Amino acid sequence: MDLMELLKAVLYGVVEGITEWLPISSTGHMLLLDQFVKLNVSQDFWDMFLVVIQLGAILAVCVLFFHELNPFAQDKTRDEKRGTWALWGKVILACIPAAAVGIPLDDWMEEHLGSPFIIAAALIAYGVAFIVIENARERKAQRVLAERASGRHFDASNLQMSVTELADSEARVQEISELGWFTAIGIGIFQVLSIVPGTSRSGSTIIGGLLLGCSRTVAAEFTFYLAIPVMFGASALRLVKFFLKGNMFALQELAVLGAGCLTAFVVSLLAIRFLMGFVRRHDFKPFGWYRIILGIAVIVYFALFAA
Repeated sequence: MDLMELLKAVLYGVVEGITEWLPISSTGHMLLLDQFVKLNVSQDFWDMFLVVIQLGAILAVCVLFFHELNPFAQDKTRDEKRGTWALWGKVILACIPAAAVGIPLDDWMEEHLGSPFIIAAALIAYGVAFIVIENARERKAQRVLAERASGRHFDASNLQMSVTELADSEARVQEISELGWFTAIGIGIFQVLSIVPGTSRSGSTIIGGLLLGCSRTVAAEFTFYLAIPVMFGASALRLVKFFLKGNMFALQELAVLGAGCLTAFVVSLLAIRFLMGFVRRHDFKPFGWYRIILGIAVIVYFALFAA
């Protein structure tokens, strides 16, 4: 058993656990990390590992939101159970566009879209999108605040809210139960954009949710739920491909995969809690600026030092 390879797997698990849920692109970060810290594994195992390590991250969602996603919970009323089934229906519906596009193009994307410059371009483009969208929401909130302040029945409690909080309070969908079927499929269409490494699955769906009238909390929470069938499906597909090529797991490879998944699970528990707490009072612009800075750094590095 090679301890160094296990430590590398733990590092990959940390990166996966953080970047899977923050809208900064997990696949992009994993591919970039591979440029500096390479696992001593076969190419087939690496292609599988890059996707299947997400199972650890998705398990964290199942644990943290088990009650919300469990339609058989004894303490739920009949209406609440019906609402949970409806939520699952919206999740499955929203996953159809990504499955319809991603499954046929999986091999092509793996071969053609792993360039550091493609990743960098996607990081920057989505970073700009986050900043533009949040600025537009804040300008709208400032107009609303000005109109209310000039009104006869102005609610002084609005003065206690920041512009960021007010912008979110003006969103049409404030609770996950208010998310409609057309909004769900719309978010699913945005999820298709995440087939390009560097875009971020969570980034695509969160942007979609914001543009379609969801609060930041609802956009983030629905993104977590969407990840369950998407990640299980993607992992199953990669495992099938791995075994169809005649591969079998060696003991070292099982240990590496297990260490990565377990670490991703633990770190994801913390990352999800952080993001849900963060978005209640802050916007997504810090993630946008991070993406832009990282994208520029990637371009500079690979243009000057990795040519």
